[in-house]
Amino acid sequence: MASLIPTLDPRADPIDALLSAHGLRRTSAARLVLGWLLAHPDTSYTHAQLQSALQGDNSALAEGVTLDRVTLYRLIDRLTQVGLLLCRVDANRVRRYQAMPASVHAMPHFECQSCHRDSPLGDALRANAIDLDRAAQTALDALKALGYQGMSLDFAVRGVCVDCATATVDVEPGAPTSGSAA
Repeated sequence: MASLIPTLDPRADPIDALLSAHGLRRTSAARLVLGWLLAHPDTSYTHAQLQSALQGDNSALAEGVTLDRVTLYRLIDRLTQVGLLLCRVDANRVRRYQAMPASVHAMPHFECQSCHRDSPLGDALRANAIDLDRAAQTALDALKALGYQGMSLDFAVRGVCVDCATATVDVEPGAPTSGSAA
């Protein structure tokens, strides 16, 4: 009887190994999408941003891979369901996708309410990373004890980024900023 656990050959392509280990087909499209997101681990993409980035990718053109909007949606959905991608929904209900490191329990990030840029906070919170990871694991363990499954934790801080705050102040010195109202 064949083993249900895939054997990871060290000579095998790591993206193919990840797809196989998660029960996914190793299609050119799946390799392209997962490879792109793994190559850009600190960036989250909307569906449209990812499609645009992949269309401009020379390796995709070289392999003859084209992804229509629906195929990309389905592929992103499958990669998210098996835990290879993290899907976050920002304050404007826009979904953003990012490669999900296997060892991470919480992905802290900052969402700018002005420019909608999504920035990872891992480096900024490194001094408190152990506390953050412990809190995330405690929350996940409590939910698991209640029967919840397949969970990840999204830690989002929302506000106005330094660039937008500086740009607003530079444009009209002394004038109230758009984010100053309570």
